[in-house]
Amino acid sequence: MNKFAKWGLTLPATIAVVLLLVIPVLLTIATTFGEPKGVFSTYTAFFNSGFRTNILYRTLRIALITTAISLVIGFLTAYVIAQMPGRLKSIAIIAAVFPLLTGVVVRSFAWLIILGKNGILNSSLLSLGIISEPLSMLYTEGSVIVAMVYLFVPLMILTLTGVLEGIPRDVVEASASLGAKPIATFFQVILPLAVPGLIVGAVLVFTGSFTSYATPQLLGGEQMMMMGTLLYQRAMVTFDWVGASTIAAIMVVITIAIVSIMSRIARRLNPMAV
Repeated sequence: MNKFAKWGLTLPATIAVVLLLVIPVLLTIATTFGEPKGVFSTYTAFFNSGFRTNILYRTLRIALITTAISLVIGFLTAYVIAQMPGRLKSIAIIAAVFPLLTGVVVRSFAWLIILGKNGILNSSLLSLGIISEPLSMLYTEGSVIVAMVYLFVPLMILTLTGVLEGIPRDVVEASASLGAKPIATFFQVILPLAVPGLIVGAVLVFTGSFTSYATPQLLGGEQMMMMGTLLYQRAMVTFDWVGASTIAAIMVVITIAIVSIMSRIARRLNPMAV
């Protein structure tokens, strides 16, 4: 009876996920294997194109760099927040979450104002005499990475704060009482226990940055095209639905592969993490 009740509770959600998520994705991927030139002809054409593979490598590089920077900033910030007293901690969490209340497009436009040739950053550097002429900071990998780190760090902070708060202080104090230095305690006690939050946060940031469209389009433009913008171009500009489905399938496979690699790393760092 208990088993039937559990199945009854999960069945509606399972059906919704299968109908609204799994089946559409499978149908999208299935269209890429129906070309008369061959089953894998669309994938062969993609990887034989230097232009498309460069976009893929650029997207992977930017997503991984964004994830790494977000991990460092998010972990340090979350660690500080986790040590704060109650009221101050609440204020800090609200401050970290506050950017999420603004849309992605608005936050990306803000970086256009900051990084533009007549923007805030260039104007400040010119007034201080650090540079003699405005720097071209827009439409570069750096501008895209900075904007996406700003977008996704709040998610990393939220994920890690709860995990770090859940680490018993007795464990940390026991490590110190046994003679471990603060650095040793961090790497041998705190970091392994924080692995679940690190993996969840890394997955959220990587998938978000790897599939991002608005930020690369606004701050990268055609010069720094990423897979999300290429997918939109194929589907909505050239109406190449098979090509767009191929790009989507490649993105799905790469995302699953990266998540699997992160899970393996988590098991090695902490066998109880996943």
